[in-house]
Formats: sequence, structure tokens, C-alpha cells
Amino acid sequence: MADAASSVVNHFNGNIVYINVMKNISVDCDCDGNASAPCMADVGILASLDPVAIDQACLDLVYNSTDPGKDKLIERIESLHGVHTVEAAAELGVGSREYELITIE
Repeated sequence: MADAASSVVNHFNGNIVYINVMKNISVDCDCDGNASAPCMADVGILASLDPVAIDQACLDLVYNSTDPGKDKLIERIESLHGVHTVEAAAELGVGSREYELITIE
């Protein structure tokens, strides 16, 4: 997945913005036609010019959440080694795992 993301990032050469919508968070992929019900409350919408930073921020928001449903999501993330894609993308130079989270009300 990190290699595929790298090819997209390279193709657009900095002319792309990344938006992650953390709403109706389920343990299943959005592509699953029969996904599990959401397990976490809505967190918000994130935007970045760095695809790695935005995904790292989403992971951190889940791990640092007080939502009791996060345990089910974290279990799924860890069982599938979900952070590996973020780590691999950073190693490929797709982006940085460092970020500054700015809240807009």
C-alpha cells in the first residue's frame, strides 16, 4: 500500500491535498459492503498536504481518544499491523510522521 501511495504522490508532485473524514468509524474498510456498525463517535475532519502525517494524526487521535469503542478499533488496527503502512510510507519518503494538529472550531 505504501508503494502504491508513493506512486500517486510522485505523480501529482505536490499538487494534491489529503482529507480524512473520521466519522462513523468502524473496524471495517469503507469498501466493505457489509461493514460492522460504527464503534467510535465522530472525531472530525483532517486535512494535510502530507499523506503520512494525516494518517499518523488519525492513528494518534484513535489511540488517545476517551471513546470506549476505541478498544475494538485498536484491536483491529494492531491485529492487521495497520501502522506498518504509515511506517513504510515514511521510510519511502512519501511524507513525515511528524505533524502539528491545529483545531478549527
